[in-house]
Amino acid sequence: MNNPETIAVLDFGGQYTQLIARRVREHSVHSVITGPMVTAEELRALNVAGIILSGGPASVYSDGAPRCRDELFEMNVPILGICYGMQLGCQVLGGDVRSAESREFGRTRLEVTSRDGILAHLPGTTDVWMSHGDIVTSVGGEFVSMARTASCPIAAVRHRTRPFVGVQFHPEVTHTPEGSLIVRNFLFEICGCKGDWRLGDVLEGTIAAIRQRVGPDERVICGLSGGVDSSVTAAMLQRAIGDRLVCVFVDNGLMRLGEVELVETTFRDHFKMELRVARAADRFLSRLDGVADPQEKRRIIGHVFIEVFQEEARRIPNARFLAQGTLYPDVVESGESVGGATAKIKLHHNVGGLPETLGFELIEPLRTLFKDEVRYLGEQLGLPHDLAWRHPFPGPGLAVRIIGPVTCEKLEIVRQADKIVTDEIVAAGWYPKISQAAAVLLPISTVGVMGDERTYQDQYVVAVRFVETTDFMTADWVHADYGMLGRISSRIINEVRQVNRVVYDISSKPPATIEWE
Repeated sequence: MNNPETIAVLDFGGQYTQLIARRVREHSVHSVITGPMVTAEELRALNVAGIILSGGPASVYSDGAPRCRDELFEMNVPILGICYGMQLGCQVLGGDVRSAESREFGRTRLEVTSRDGILAHLPGTTDVWMSHGDIVTSVGGEFVSMARTASCPIAAVRHRTRPFVGVQFHPEVTHTPEGSLIVRNFLFEICGCKGDWRLGDVLEGTIAAIRQRVGPDERVICGLSGGVDSSVTAAMLQRAIGDRLVCVFVDNGLMRLGEVELVETTFRDHFKMELRVARAADRFLSRLDGVADPQEKRRIIGHVFIEVFQEEARRIPNARFLAQGTLYPDVVESGESVGGATAKIKLHHNVGGLPETLGFELIEPLRTLFKDEVRYLGEQLGLPHDLAWRHPFPGPGLAVRIIGPVTCEKLEIVRQADKIVTDEIVAAGWYPKISQAAAVLLPISTVGVMGDERTYQDQYVVAVRFVETTDFMTADWVHADYGMLGRISSRIINEVRQVNRVVYDISSKPPATIEWE
């Protein structure tokens, strides 16, 4: 599809900007992310059917707050403002925005007072996800107020004569149960979209772009971890350039039990890819010695990761490109945003700390995709179902599942605990019900009684974390079977030396993150 109807999402630095675009694509409508100062001419060239103004951390009345061009409101193209986007649209069109007396964060009860347009088919009251400190205080006679909450009297609006609607809450997150319906109302009832875009178009377009970019005598190194993202990246590259792909797996000593053997069997034997294993565990562990800060761990792992790749590249003739399975959640949480104002939450080895002397051109074919989209692409590329739907594993490995400094002893503890967790959820039939599972080693000692003796010194706590999510930008903790949790706890305490207590993490994202570090 050369120029599909498109929804442009203007990024004002919000953490959920790409998630908005993902929700649009779920309804088979193409979406793109643009900077806030995109011009009307540029949007027309994209064949926009509608515009969405994202949320963001700024206040619209502050000096230097990001804005869009007023000309966008003269295009006669439907515009949806979300959170900051609603405040900005209302301000541009004559409303007033001020700091709220009572901020709203988290689930909030919404009363719908006008069940039409963007709020058509919604119940009279529903839960929504709020995350704001400012509110629209007045809109004048040109607007119709459509919903309210206990703390926000104007929680949704529509303009009487212009195609602008706004919602103060976030319909794009899973914590807003009717959010998908709200997005659908905007796309089909307000914008008149056809819904004829398909994910397969992305696959074919990306493969074509790789073929065009990589010359006939050039080779691509793929950073293979064995996880879903790098596996799909490798499969996509193999389809695009065949045997000019060389996969490199870095054994950093931070992997799960049996991971190196699994990668070798899967990609060298099954997929017949050229696979080189770089044995670099000692180098990673030496550089991590005594490092407790999680951001510093990630920086160190990123730098060593690139060093190893550079060394491997010298042994591969004509290696010009480095391919990575970077996803958008990696990008947005690393502080890289089209709007330039996204808050940095964490660094990832594949998007943070890359040296200027990298020596490769990066190929990141999954950079604009979410995890579930990548899984579907993997199945289209012929990956086995179990591999395409394997739980994600953090790029820095078990280093970020050990709170505090990393040691060989702690790695062995968390490695064994992780294996028990995986074995038990598979045996209980819970693996497909859980989006990500983790065993985290905590740097605290607790009193216990083992073999009629008091234990305390050198006894650790393991935290078990299960989350359910579709996009990994928001997530809920899993209400897991008590019997399964009991078996996990019993096995870890009995089989893993130096663990005398197991706890279960019941935090959602936000405000927590999925990984502890």
